[in-house]
Amino acid sequence: MTRGRWVYVGGSAGHKPPEREKRAISQACEAFIENVLRPRFLPEIRPTRFNYPIDIFGKWHGGKYRFLQRFRNDHPENARAPEFDSPFARLEYVSPDRFDLSYFRHTGRWWTVYRGVSLAEALSRLETEGVFHPVV
Repeated sequence: MTRGRWVYVGGSAGHKPPEREKRAISQACEAFIENVLRPRFLPEIRPTRFNYPIDIFGKWHGGKYRFLQRFRNDHPENARAPEFDSPFARLEYVSPDRFDLSYFRHTGRWWTVYRGVSLAEALSRLETEGVFHPVV
């Protein structure tokens, strides 16, 4: 008997929205970032000795729209790279106007809190529930 072999058993990469719906989701999320997240969590950039946030943005990763925060460190002795991105929340496309809403844990894993919510409800929860907020 052979032990320790890896075998492909199939599986899907998740659901992906049609291109037209993807554009509409992106527009809604970008407006949310511009009108809600940036004014509330990044009204100004305040350099510090350590990592400090310089931007909040979003981008697609397969069928998932991730909300990210870009950090900068001006002291090379304290950093591997001068800038890096850190995700904090994610909308996973399930079906038309249905998403799973997750946050990025300190353990490096995503934790799904809500399943099958509409885009409007997901954005509302992103705005009001602290677990989905970026680092301040």
